[in-house]
Amino acid sequence: MTTETLLIELGTEELPPKSLKTLATAFFDNIKNQLDSGDLSYSDIKWFATPRRLAVQVFDLVAKQQDKIVEKRGPAVNVAFDEQGKASKAAEGWARSNGITVEQAERLITPKGEWLLYKATVAGKAISELVPDMVSSALHKLPIAKPMRWGAERTQFIRPVHTLTMMYGDKIIEGAALGVISSNQVQGHRFHHQGLITLSHANDYQAELLKAYVEVDYQARQDKIVAQIKQVTKDISAVALIDEDLLEEVTSLVEWPVTLVGTFDADFLNVPRAINLLNERPSKILSSNDNRWRVSKQVYFC
Repeated sequence: MTTETLLIELGTEELPPKSLKTLATAFFDNIKNQLDSGDLSYSDIKWFATPRRLAVQVFDLVAKQQDKIVEKRGPAVNVAFDEQGKASKAAEGWARSNGITVEQAERLITPKGEWLLYKATVAGKAISELVPDMVSSALHKLPIAKPMRWGAERTQFIRPVHTLTMMYGDKIIEGAALGVISSNQVQGHRFHHQGLITLSHANDYQAELLKAYVEVDYQARQDKIVAQIKQVTKDISAVALIDEDLLEEVTSLVEWPVTLVGTFDADFLNVPRAINLLNERPSKILSSNDNRWRVSKQVYFC
């Protein structure tokens, strides 16, 4: 069966940095669960996230579902026919609902009895039919505490949405979500790149965004931040104290990380004279006319 790469990307305004990774993994899980429950095989699936996008890329995804044989059990034979062998109303109603006659029904024999049986072939749906509903469902299930509206529409999401990309191979999957129609265009870096990027194939996603100054892979972006900090500290013979929570937040704030080194005048390290006085006599009233400035011995300065 034919396989291709599926790309789904939602382009937005800046997403909340402390929620970005949670939103990205939830979107990924929702899409993956629907692919798995729909019996759609693939070789690998990845999630991507930057402050201005959530994305999922699925590799070697089959073009359509396999056809299925669905068995629909009817009434028991001893209920389906009377003593003269005439079909009961229950049997006729069941057969009519399946588009057959009672005579066309097969029999299912089990140790517990015999039932009427209808075997139906359900044709598998194409990816182009399934993906739009999958995306809408996945977005609806995202953990968004405070959705917002924008413009004159009643559409709600965590931030305004600008682009929607749904591609299977080099084909655009027609559809819409959150009021935006699918295309093969994605946003580049807000300042370093002008205009939208047109993708020729779903496989080009990461490479084309790198050209537009966007590292869309969350972990790769975080690794670049750490590597740059380590290189800078080595160059200036310093030691970097990397806070993991802060690192996650910075990764969620930028699309193209660049580490900068800053300095300040050493005079700012000097403690002001007033604070020195407080440390020497912490119970002294600084102003005899205003008791609001009384200082407790529990005050510490750092």
